Amino acid sequence: MAVYRFRISFEDYDDVIREIDIKSNQTFKDLHYAIHKSIGYDPEKSSSFYVSNDHWIKNEEIAYLPNERKISRGVSLMENAKLSSHIDDPHQKFYYIYNFDKPFDFHVELIKILENNPTQTYPLVFKAVGEAPKILSNIIGSPDEITGDEDPDFLEDETILIADEDELEALNSDTEEGEDEEEESDEFSDEFSDNENFDQDDYDRE
Repeated sequence: MAVYRFRISFEDYDDVIREIDIKSNQTFKDLHYAIHKSIGYDPEKSSSFYVSNDHWIKNEEIAYLPNERKISRGVSLMENAKLSSHIDDPHQKFYYIYNFDKPFDFHVELIKILENNPTQTYPLVFKAVGEAPKILSNIIGSPDEITGDEDPDFLEDETILIADEDELEALNSDTEEGEDEEEESDEFSDEFSDNENFDQDDYDRE
């Protein structure tokens, strides 16, 4: 039985690489789980492999946890699809999308075909280079998880500006002038209000 060695790399983080050996009769679900065991992501997310050409153009889809639309369309399922049934080229490529809600895109390429080693348990990680990028939901807690008296880190750089004495004096002067204007306005309003209460008969007698 043949063993496939796949090189898996992030499309946007090409310095992060995994090489995984897996038996030809194992499924795409086995490869899916092996990838996420090697990079530390949760495998229980809707994801898909796409049979691709040398330019990473997506063709047939092989899905894990597909939505209803894909199911009704008859999409192939990872748990039922053996790797050997989709290998037509010694350098076969698959475009792989993990977690359609917050997707990461990968390039998966067959780089070597080996003999099965009966003493090995497959799949296995042959090579690991670089650390996978963190997923936001894994590194930022919810507001309920933020405890303690300290401010969150993003407040540490906050700058507080303190006015000097001249600026404070100018501010106080502006405030006093504003108060004087309000008092004059109130006196004028009272006087005008008194005039509004004049007796119409007195006016006629004049």
